[in-house]
Amino acid sequence: MRLSDYTDYCLRVLMYCAAHPGRLVTIAELAAQHEVSKNHLMKVVNDLARQGLLETTRGRGGGVRLLPQPADIRVGEVVRRSETDFRLVECFDLSRNACVLTPVCRLKSVFGAALAAYFEVLDGVTLADISGPVVPADQPAVAFAGRVAAGRQPVSAPVSRRRAALKPEA
Repeated sequence: MRLSDYTDYCLRVLMYCAAHPGRLVTIAELAAQHEVSKNHLMKVVNDLARQGLLETTRGRGGGVRLLPQPADIRVGEVVRRSETDFRLVECFDLSRNACVLTPVCRLKSVFGAALAAYFEVLDGVTLADISGPVVPADQPAVAFAGRVAAGRQPVSAPVSRRRAALKPEA
């Protein structure tokens, strides 16, 4: 199962805002930090604001910030709200199921249990658990709140720095 880019952007926006408490974060800042289009982020931010997760302020000096505390935002709920389809196999959609094995197949229950376990894990994690202070670009991210493996950049690092950090040295 792969999450959509939209869900990825939702989580990135929320994590970045959580890592910068007490100040407004601009769309331009988010776009530059994550190397994502401002237009994509506008849609994400508007949706998160409609859900009550972000407060938006328009105009000069405006931006976005988290409304609830990071500890009150469950990752599983964000994923459920931002993904559109959790049908892992055809038989999860009864209206379109044409699989001839359905009457005797036990695979659906295996995938159903796996999906339930997936959400059980995500529901046990809050935004506070996956967010932390931003590590400056000139410092190694060896101990990002104890959650990032040695040598890897935190999620709040720009994509290009994260990719470079994962490339093997020549």
